[in-house]
Amino acid sequence: MHTRKNFLSTLLFDFPDFAEELKAPEVHIVALNRISYGATTENIEAVKNKGLTAYIDEQLNPNDSDDEAVNTRLGSLMLHIKYDESVDKYPAMDEDRPLTYLSATIDKLWPLTDFKTPMANQERVRPVEEVRVASWVRAVYSKWQLREVMVEFWHNHFNVNAYSETKISSTFPIYDRDVIRKNCFGNFRAFLEDVAKSTAIQYYLDNFSSKASPANENFARELFELHTLGSDHYYNNLYNRWREVPGALNGKPIGYIDEDVYEAARSFTGWTIADGSGLSKGDTLPNTGSFYYYDGWHDNYQKRVLGVEFDPNQPPLADGLKVLDLVAYHPATAKHVCQKLCKRFISDNPPVSVVNAAVAVWTKYQKSPDQIRLVLRFILLSKEMTSSWGQKVKRPFELIASLLRTTSADFTPNSSLTGQLSQMGYFHYQWPTPTGHPDKSEYWLSSNTMLARWNTAVNLVVNKQNKLTNYTFRSITPGDLKTPTQVSEFWTKRILQKNKSPEFLASMATYVANGKKNDEPIPDNQFEGRVSNLIALLSMTPDFQLK
Repeated sequence: MHTRKNFLSTLLFDFPDFAEELKAPEVHIVALNRISYGATTENIEAVKNKGLTAYIDEQLNPNDSDDEAVNTRLGSLMLHIKYDESVDKYPAMDEDRPLTYLSATIDKLWPLTDFKTPMANQERVRPVEEVRVASWVRAVYSKWQLREVMVEFWHNHFNVNAYSETKISSTFPIYDRDVIRKNCFGNFRAFLEDVAKSTAIQYYLDNFSSKASPANENFARELFELHTLGSDHYYNNLYNRWREVPGALNGKPIGYIDEDVYEAARSFTGWTIADGSGLSKGDTLPNTGSFYYYDGWHDNYQKRVLGVEFDPNQPPLADGLKVLDLVAYHPATAKHVCQKLCKRFISDNPPVSVVNAAVAVWTKYQKSPDQIRLVLRFILLSKEMTSSWGQKVKRPFELIASLLRTTSADFTPNSSLTGQLSQMGYFHYQWPTPTGHPDKSEYWLSSNTMLARWNTAVNLVVNKQNKLTNYTFRSITPGDLKTPTQVSEFWTKRILQKNKSPEFLASMATYVANGKKNDEPIPDNQFEGRVSNLIALLSMTPDFQLK
């Protein structure tokens, strides 16, 4: 009989039929594990009853009022806050509090950024901490799984490090709610404008202080390189002047160069946040935390972006809005964003044919209010999406959420999850650069991160670390299933959602038996421990780690 160490090695690497098994998964299982944070027995049944097309159409049109599990849990969730006393400033704090900032408006959040008011930093970052735990509740329990997947996608696309600046962390619920969630299925051009005007982006990319002569180029640089045309369409290594870029003389350049970035940066001067900053002659900006345009900081001279001339002295905001039009409707943007969507839902290297077809849909509906929804529908119903199991690895946030979903965990998120994610290479709202997390499997599968992924499963399921989870596996397991053979077959099917070979099932039964016979009933006082170890082990297999 294998020792547990040798057994794990055999389980993960040595089964000769494993690769063959992965070739023919059921289509609806593949789809559900791509469009959700893990298929469950409930939504598998829903797809069987409704059909995949109807299910995806339902997911693309979420209704917040019809999400009782999430609404109830968010309404009752308590999140701990603790800090020491600051002499003569504020008393010590150690209490559980409800989530009060998720629906807060800027007038409630902005005072948290005032350093003239004595306040512990834990109070100032409390809003982003609430968004964090709410994202866990939604990922695990929301009926509208596709929206949660897309919210994470867009947070990564328009990445900000929420902890890099107090004005971002204190107002982060607005970025999450009124920018990312609001636009995740909408129109990309409208999305871009909300992003450009957001407090989060204005501070993270330094546009809030950008003034004429010289303009700060950080926002304009990332707008081109990350948010729209993409670095693949940066041609400064080939062309030094705008007129040299193919198509530029007709106002349709194939890509961008540094001149475009500089001119776009000038276009966004004066786009700022009303944060009380000083102006000339003793005046100050209003201090509301909302987007504000200050014409005194704007460069009103003529400009040229992507081969298009801007006349001088345009109306307020007009230069920046014109830049957003140019980049939103550029063919390179269609390709860049559609390729990222196909990478997320199909594979790290999606077929060119499906990317090009998605680009055609994107372009056809580029002024439609549901442009993104229509592109997603095309990608999610493509044969490439449902016939490429194993081409994507679950990101750490997704891995944990899928484990919690498939085991029907009673889950109460807290801040300890942040550290577990970071050990796996995922920095929740804290990725340090504007690029966002890589969407390549090799990043998530280093030896160190794999060990952390395995340990996390043990911590959540076996150790129930930090009281994050509460399980009663006996109540989930049908009462007539009592032997290691019966129990391991049930949980293998539930966790891996596929039929496994007799050899695999026999090995699982032997593991659960733990030195006893496979057909002897598991003692009641050992049932929870044996099953929790089995589930942790199953979650380490490629069957569960990939999708």
